[in-house]
Amino acid sequence: MNSRHADNLDTSILSQLAAQAMEAYPQAYQGKIRLLTRSENATFHIAASSGENYALRLHRPHYHDKQSITGELAWLKALQEDIGLTVPQAIPDRDGEVIQTLKAPDGALRYAVLFNWVEGEMPTADLDPSLFQRLGEVTAHLHQHSQRWEKPDNFKRLIWNHANMVGADGYWGDWRATPGLDSNGIAIMREAMGQIGQSLEKFGQSSDRYGLIHADLRLTNILIHEGDTRAIDFDDCGTGWFLHDLAAAISFEEHHPAAPLWVENWLKGYDRVQSLSREEIDILPALFAQRRIQMTAWVGSHADTDMARSLGGDWLAHTVRLCRDYLDGKTPLGAA
Repeated sequence: MNSRHADNLDTSILSQLAAQAMEAYPQAYQGKIRLLTRSENATFHIAASSGENYALRLHRPHYHDKQSITGELAWLKALQEDIGLTVPQAIPDRDGEVIQTLKAPDGALRYAVLFNWVEGEMPTADLDPSLFQRLGEVTAHLHQHSQRWEKPDNFKRLIWNHANMVGADGYWGDWRATPGLDSNGIAIMREAMGQIGQSLEKFGQSSDRYGLIHADLRLTNILIHEGDTRAIDFDDCGTGWFLHDLAAAISFEEHHPAAPLWVENWLKGYDRVQSLSREEIDILPALFAQRRIQMTAWVGSHADTDMARSLGGDWLAHTVRLCRDYLDGKTPLGAA
């Protein structure tokens, strides 16, 4: 993985840091520590001796500082207290602190947060498309809360503008450096990126279109439990276009045959809570293409992750085709 955009510590050292973080919590939270996943961060499952489950997130370096993490936790708390959404909540340690500061063997500071365990099953691409209606509803409630929430002093989160998503110095790396992209593919994607930028500049960033969003509401970050759809992993939340959350919902799967139906259902659900303008509907192709390019950067900088390896050899070919379709005025969704 690219050292700037990923965590290069091996699993054994990360596990040691997780154990060190758990030492700050009361006995009731102690138990077996097991690595769940490594993506932006390392997430551990804590099976406490009390029978309860918890999730410990160990942050990678060069992404969030303590102030930014504090901002995420404040929004999570407000979403639960203000509108009753089931979202992860940070658990304080013995001293009332919700963020642990650790020192890694390389001397770098690492932050860790312990969350309550959110019950539910993670959907796959074989899901019932109607489940996207509930996701659309949940996302609309997130956006409504974002627009009216009075943020705490010193609130700080990522800014998801066009340059930070798909520029050469984007948060997730430079998509041009992704292994497997040839000069023709790069040329097509560069042209698409330019057209996307022009469309979004015209669309603008007024407060009804641009604000605090989840920014990564893809299938691996939602859970289905007893008919309820729950959003987890707000690590990427920040300021961006509200409808980026729809583009993110179909991440990696834009070329799936059912993707147009997923989008249709998401929009139906969203409309039950908050209606969209014609301009917002018209900007969707640009946002879909932008997200696909953004995820191409992520794949390039996180090539050693299970997620990146699972995509298969034709994923980049589909990406170039989707960008070509966007330039040709075709829908960027659907099978070839």
